Amino acid sequence: MPLVAHNQLPTFARLTQEGQQVLQADRASQQDIREQHIGLLNMMPDAALEATERQFYRLIGNSNPIIQMHVHPFTLPEIPRGEKAQQHIDQYYETFATIQEQGLDALIITGANVTQAFLSKEEFWLPLTTVVNWAVDNVASTLCSCLATHAVMEAKYNQPRYRLEHKRWGVYSHQVIQKHPLVKGINTQFDVPHSRANQVDKAQFETAGLHVLVESEEAGVQLAVSEDGLALVLFQGHPEYDTISLLKEYKREVGRYVNGHIVQQPNFPVNYFDKLTQTIFNEYLDKVNDAQQKGEELPIFPETLMNHRVQNTWHDTGEVIIGKWLGLVYQYTNQDRNLRLMSEYNPKDPLGLYSENES
Repeated sequence: MPLVAHNQLPTFARLTQEGQQVLQADRASQQDIREQHIGLLNMMPDAALEATERQFYRLIGNSNPIIQMHVHPFTLPEIPRGEKAQQHIDQYYETFATIQEQGLDALIITGANVTQAFLSKEEFWLPLTTVVNWAVDNVASTLCSCLATHAVMEAKYNQPRYRLEHKRWGVYSHQVIQKHPLVKGINTQFDVPHSRANQVDKAQFETAGLHVLVESEEAGVQLAVSEDGLALVLFQGHPEYDTISLLKEYKREVGRYVNGHIVQQPNFPVNYFDKLTQTIFNEYLDKVNDAQQKGEELPIFPETLMNHRVQNTWHDTGEVIIGKWLGLVYQYTNQDRNLRLMSEYNPKDPLGLYSENES
């Protein structure tokens, strides 16, 4: 789906430099192709705000070469922002009020940083649930990523997440376990990155009446859909991650360890660094510990050296699933962006997958 540069968001220029196909608005207006409008509720903290934009824009833009995709980023004002991030938001983001007025064909909700033990205590909790409730009634399909999935499971289905004994992060193998158009024809086994300290289990999804489509023996559920098969698409992992996203996260964890914010040396993300890379990082940390004991200047984290040593084994499958999702939205959403589905489809089972089981 070629992205349409319908505003001056810097992400468009960055993606063009990377070789991404981006249509200018005047050229897009000359093509007789129906537009598709997708919202991006970006709740990520300042440091990851623009990177998350680019990750989802890439995933959307690479998923289909024909449909014109207009992406409408917005955020929640309850999430505290620094001056630079707020300036970016004020200049390029839309408001939820505008989103509601103009309507959407689909919506993506990102994860967010949390500061409270319970999601319901976060400042963004009520505004987020307001967006989700509006989307379920007014948007053909809403795709939730990681924390957003956990919020939906608690707010809508009374299935709160639980704390894992250890942080779950790395690249995990997954299997397709149930038929659905989202996973038809894709690899039956594929990788997805995860990075989280909390989880919702398969039994909780099933208790809520949801359909689990993809899971991992190690990482748990990756992909589930709502009772109707379309209104909610729930991810626990991160197929949008860049190749070096987990490397940068490991760098942040090492920084926390070096600065004394955590006591234990961070574990390596699972199935991500090869043995040589792990050896290099262990040697680096030995040098850090030695320099700290001697009061010497700390060595520089070897990020540049490692960039070429990490591999991406998940993005292609992620693009296929996103492409299938947006294809379903294109097929079933009403041409009026303020109406959810075409009138001929059953809103309780628009894909015609589950009515027979209920009869």
